[in-house]
Amino acid sequence: QVQLVESGGGLMQAGGSLRLSCAASGRTVSGYAMAWFRQVPGKEREFVAAISWSSGSKYYADSVKGRFTISRDNAKNTEYLQMNSLKPEDTAVYYCAADPRGSSGPYYDLRSATTYRYWGQGTQVTVSS
Repeated sequence: QVQLVESGGGLMQAGGSLRLSCAASGRTVSGYAMAWFRQVPGKEREFVAAISWSSGSKYYADSVKGRFTISRDNAKNTEYLQMNSLKPEDTAVYYCAADPRGSSGPYYDLRSATTYRYWGQGTQVTVSS
């Protein structure tokens, strides 16, 4: 089993920056694909960014492209989401996800929440205008 714990959320003014971290435990996730999703009350969980096991492939939602950067440190079993130029519409609970399929394949998409086997509990990000 893999446990994922997010940290780094909080309250920030529009235009500011935050860095989220997701620490994995239970087993090494160096071969796993990892991702970030977010959700606001009453809406479906939304894809934010994903990264393959080697960091060779990265994917971003159009709404965050150019502002957010996903990265990972396999030696630390941790992934990150650097969020710059934050907007009020970025307000959400941010979830970390991981799956042992380390990169995109013909029958699954790293941008889909259904791909991921393991999930964290989420961290709240609130951006004020």
